[in-house]
Formats: sequence, C-alpha cells, structure tokens
Amino acid sequence: MSADTITTALFLITAVIAAGVLINAIYPVVYNMAGTFSSATHESDQRLRTDFKIVLITANGTTKYGTAWMKNVGSAKISMDEIQRSDVFCGAVGEFKRLDYNSGTSDQWIAVIREPAPANNFWDPGETLEIQFEASSLPATSSTNAYFQLVLPNGIWRSTEFTVN
Repeated sequence: MSADTITTALFLITAVIAAGVLINAIYPVVYNMAGTFSSATHESDQRLRTDFKIVLITANGTTKYGTAWMKNVGSAKISMDEIQRSDVFCGAVGEFKRLDYNSGTSDQWIAVIREPAPANNFWDPGETLEIQFEASSLPATSSTNAYFQLVLPNGIWRSTEFTVN
C-alpha cells in the first residue's frame, strides 16, 4: 500500500513539474502573439478611420507653383508631424517627381491647416489642409494634364490628374 502511495505521489509531483515547464514555455509565446494581434488590430483600425479627399488643385505651368486643398473626411485626427512625413508626388503625367517637405529646393511643398482655424496641431475631421508646392516637372503649356498624389505615413493615399493653367 505504501508503494502505491509513493508511486502516486511521484506521478503527481512529475505532473505538476511538467505543467509548470509547459506553462513557462507557452505563456511568453501566447503573450507575444496577443501583443502582435493587438498592434495589428490598432493599425488596421487607424487605416480604416483615416480618409481624406482632394478637393481642388491649381497650378501654373510657367511659375511651377501650385496649391492643393484637401478635406479630412475620415474620423481620425492626423498630426502635423505625420503630414510633414508624408510623400507628395507631382508633375506631368508619367514624368512626376517626389517633392521634399520645405527643403528650400525647387521641388518642395509645405502644408497649412486652414478651415476652421486649428486650435491644435492636428488635421481634424472636417478641416481643410492646404498644400502649396513648387514642382519643376509641371508641364509648361497650359491645358496640359498633371498628376498629384499625397501618401500618408500609414499608407493611405489619394491621387488625381488636373489641368495646368
């Protein structure tokens, strides 16, 4: 009888130790997977809530200057830092270039939040963003189509073709 008790106790101790080892091996993996899923869910949520529309673009082919107005039609705020880290492409269709943010060169752009006047440093839903740009690749002749694209750091982008004046 005592041999059965000792054997049962040894099996029970072995089972408890094995369960502890298994939990210590699996718990970090499950914890990391939960963090990864949470991060992916947050990123997907931000992408779904981020949306904007290009309202109007005007540009002069002689001076190579233009202005684009965009409206935040999503439900997410977009910080000025994110706007400054965005990519702007502009120029003749098929010959456009990436413009640098406020670089002091001939191919540059700047952004200003317009209406309503921003109380914070975010492009809030319903607000208008004005992008002023200088693009050497704009076509010189009037009534020629040009291309404009804004790509936010999270990958959301909008593009359009417009006529140069």
